[in-house]
Amino acid sequence: MEDVLEVYERPYDPKHPLVCVDESSKTLHDTPHGTLPMVKGQPPREDYEYKRNGTANIFMAVEPLIGKRKTFVTDQRTKQDFAELLRFLSDDEYPGAEKIVLVTDNLNTHSPACLYERFEPAEARRLAQRFEWHYTPEHGSWLNMAEIELSILSRQCTKRRIPDKPTLTKEVAAWEKERNNLKVQINWQFRSDDARIKLKRLYPVFVEKQSS
Repeated sequence: MEDVLEVYERPYDPKHPLVCVDESSKTLHDTPHGTLPMVKGQPPREDYEYKRNGTANIFMAVEPLIGKRKTFVTDQRTKQDFAELLRFLSDDEYPGAEKIVLVTDNLNTHSPACLYERFEPAEARRLAQRFEWHYTPEHGSWLNMAEIELSILSRQCTKRRIPDKPTLTKEVAAWEKERNNLKVQINWQFRSDDARIKLKRLYPVFVEKQSS
């Protein structure tokens, strides 16, 4: 926990961008009987019956210090999908970075090993060395700022019926563009000193030995 918190206290460095990554599943629902036309002053009205159209996955990569985020809608969240996300961040989004400071949770797909399942060994090694890896502790995914961004995405965009992956991709991209244009940053205020007070139950207790 303190490792991640210390990373969050670093000043902004474009050569070492801090990027938080997480993902969320979205169940796709269609409305077979349609919706009623919009009426001014009334909320949207749709039939209570729905048709389930499977699920999609939303990857979120957010650079909180400058208010920049990138979203990817995929069919699944496999190791290969995560590896492609890392390749994009390395070669397309931050090609000039000396090292990308990556914060993610400890899901089994979130490790350098995923790169070796997707790319040849030399390429996998190259990509793995492009990142400085930092993991949130078990049951501590709330320390990942990408999870905050996914929660905002849900409240502002995806917490409603969305029928299919193309529509989801379009809606999420529109949300991303507007939020990036506003350069909305995350003002993280939870520090290591706060953790040692508020979460002191998680720290070991040392009993000082008395000399005889």
